[in-house]
Amino acid sequence: MKIGIDIRTAGGEKAGKGRFTFNIVRSLLKQDKKNRYFLYADSGIAGFEEFENAQLVVIDAKGLSWHRAVIKDLKYQEIDTFFAPTSFIIPALLPKKSQTRVILTVHDLIAFLYPTSHEFKAVVLEKFFMKKALKKANKITTVSENTKKDLVQKFSINEEKIQTIPCAASENFFPIKRTDENIEKLNRFIKKTNLPRKYFLAVGTVEERKNIDTLIQALAMINQKHPKHHLLIVGKPGWGHYQESLEDLINKNYLQKYVHFLGYVTNKTLNKLYNLAEAFVFPSYYEGFGMPPLEAMQAGCPVISSHSSSMPEVLKDAALFADPSNPSEFASAMENIINDQNLRTDLVNKGRIQSKNFSWDSSAQNFLNLLQWTNNSTAKE
Repeated sequence: MKIGIDIRTAGGEKAGKGRFTFNIVRSLLKQDKKNRYFLYADSGIAGFEEFENAQLVVIDAKGLSWHRAVIKDLKYQEIDTFFAPTSFIIPALLPKKSQTRVILTVHDLIAFLYPTSHEFKAVVLEKFFMKKALKKANKITTVSENTKKDLVQKFSINEEKIQTIPCAASENFFPIKRTDENIEKLNRFIKKTNLPRKYFLAVGTVEERKNIDTLIQALAMINQKHPKHHLLIVGKPGWGHYQESLEDLINKNYLQKYVHFLGYVTNKTLNKLYNLAEAFVFPSYYEGFGMPPLEAMQAGCPVISSHSSSMPEVLKDAALFADPSNPSEFASAMENIINDQNLRTDLVNKGRIQSKNFSWDSSAQNFLNLLQWTNNSTAKE
């Protein structure tokens, strides 16, 4: 079987969808030595060159020209199945007479449920192409049951056409054993980066949906009683002027010395940040899956999360939950972790157990089974 995959998001500084593409494709290639893979990109992407049955196809074009060129190559290469892990454009544009079958992944419905907090261009493209892509797809996967529910409600899709295949935390995230040597290394890391000794950690693209303003307000509520605790925010600035509004909020609450924007960091650095944090805090209003809390749990960091969208499904009873619209609930949870070491230890232990319920190898095996099913299927649904 010949399988084509759009891997453009798997390169460079990856956010959630990019991490999904990189990890699911690598895990697929580790397990499947029989089928041939054509990995479509618009520039060179590292991480797949070790796999002999995978061919990187770089098409030097942008915009719709790139997508049309891929469609042309799918026909030329006689690709049996095309997997679209992040974009709906190629599935939507594939001719009806195309012999290539399609599997696409829907991560979330942000463009429909929270359009004002999403990049305008992305909203327009998703609204224009998603419905057509969903109709043409042989099979649809979602990263959570919550996204599946949203998809069924919004587009009235037959549930049997949708399969939930979850994300997981990368093996790059793990508890660092507190040996004398590792403690010395962590202390050098703190000194080199000028990190505060006590901090809460937030990770994700800095955009309105991530609700960092609620977290800043929560920090302001506990700052006088716990002045040694800071807030570190990891992630690139998102669309719009949200980060500027956060800086205004920080100034208003006199937290300039306590809130630190770190931007994008490597997985190696992020794992150290998870290991050293008082807790990981995730006040997001909406997530398709939400990988950072799971990464934190796998690294041995207790988690405080909003109780919205997919988060209760992914985190179960291994996190403290709070209302994303209520800063005082987050402040209370943060204080509980500061004051109760037994609670913190319990969350760490539960988090490690919960994170083991997800793995890229397991998800890749489900994808492989789905690819085989799609190839054996004779009719589009």
